[in-house]
Amino acid sequence: MTHTKDADQGTGESNNGEHLRRHTISVLVENKFGAFNRVAGMFAAKGYNIDSLSVGPTEEEAISRMTIVTRGDDQIIEQITKQLNKLIDTIKVVDLTFENFVERELVLVKVQATQSSRSEIMQIAEIFRAKVIDISPKSLTLEATGSQQKVDAIIKMLKPFGIKELARTGRVALKREFQGEV
Repeated sequence: MTHTKDADQGTGESNNGEHLRRHTISVLVENKFGAFNRVAGMFAAKGYNIDSLSVGPTEEEAISRMTIVTRGDDQIIEQITKQLNKLIDTIKVVDLTFENFVERELVLVKVQATQSSRSEIMQIAEIFRAKVIDISPKSLTLEATGSQQKVDAIIKMLKPFGIKELARTGRVALKREFQGEV
């Protein structure tokens, strides 16, 4: 999914009437012990909420990428980026919100499945291009990837069957390199 200026803003209002906007922030950090704790601790100390946080290694072994989804007005987001830049292990902070970027989430969903409901669940999986990754006499486990909206939609469609377990990664994102028309 590509995001541009107006896409996926998840807006609300702050106490002072300003718009709270959902921001996707990419943070490159040195892959060192405690780097994750310093970032999470900064958010906790300042009272900022994290909607989702994904962390993993990059193409360089010594660097990890954190993709943080948070909400705030312009002043809050400016403070968050300044504070992230001050952390000792931080290499680069980019607010992707107003950039063209691609993003994905992964969800694993274990759904109750009877003999009569199994084919309907598998049809839903096919529509969402999800994969059946485990099967038992009483359940199916599906893997789906896509935008937050797609992941939310498949979960909503599977709820009536009875979700036994669910694990979700949160957003990972990269800025688009190509900026022209496709």
